[in-house]
Amino acid sequence: MEAAALNRDWSPATPPPAGSAATPPGPGKESVWDYPRPPAVVRDRRRVTVELGGVVVCDTTAALRVLETSHPPTWYLPVDDFAEGSLRPAAGRSFCEFKGTARYLDVLGGPAEARGRGEGTVAARCAWTYPSPSRGYEALTGHVALYPGAVDRCTVADEVVAAQEGDFYGGWVTADVVGPFKGPQGTLGW
Repeated sequence: MEAAALNRDWSPATPPPAGSAATPPGPGKESVWDYPRPPAVVRDRRRVTVELGGVVVCDTTAALRVLETSHPPTWYLPVDDFAEGSLRPAAGRSFCEFKGTARYLDVLGGPAEARGRGEGTVAARCAWTYPSPSRGYEALTGHVALYPGAVDRCTVADEVVAAQEGDFYGGWVTADVVGPFKGPQGTLGW
């Protein structure tokens, strides 16, 4: 009964655009409409894994989550926790008004010997990093984010992650985060 009372009294820190309603977060859940803008960087010690080509290419308990209004968290994983040869520079860069200039990476999976030759399973340009992030986002140095839908599987605390809808955003949807989320058609202006 107490949880129901909390939900009834809850209102989002940032209301969604007209025509949309924020889902009240139940116990142990977060609403993306309570996330800040500019985004916050938060450490998360839950175990995170990334699989590609039938192998685990990253296994960490030292992730960072970037929390931004209307987005499921984007997870940044330490470069040092990726398997050797599983990341390589790729063409392109982009600019975030908050975090600065990102550089893209390919993620390579499959057997270690294939990765060592630059072969194996390749998820092209599916990851990015901020080599020199803007002030306030220095913690992202040495970390890599990736599109969870571009690899075989990502997990957080053994839960399989769903990818944020849309082809631009890198959010990881888990059961502990409620929306609605930016990404589907009609939400670009959120």
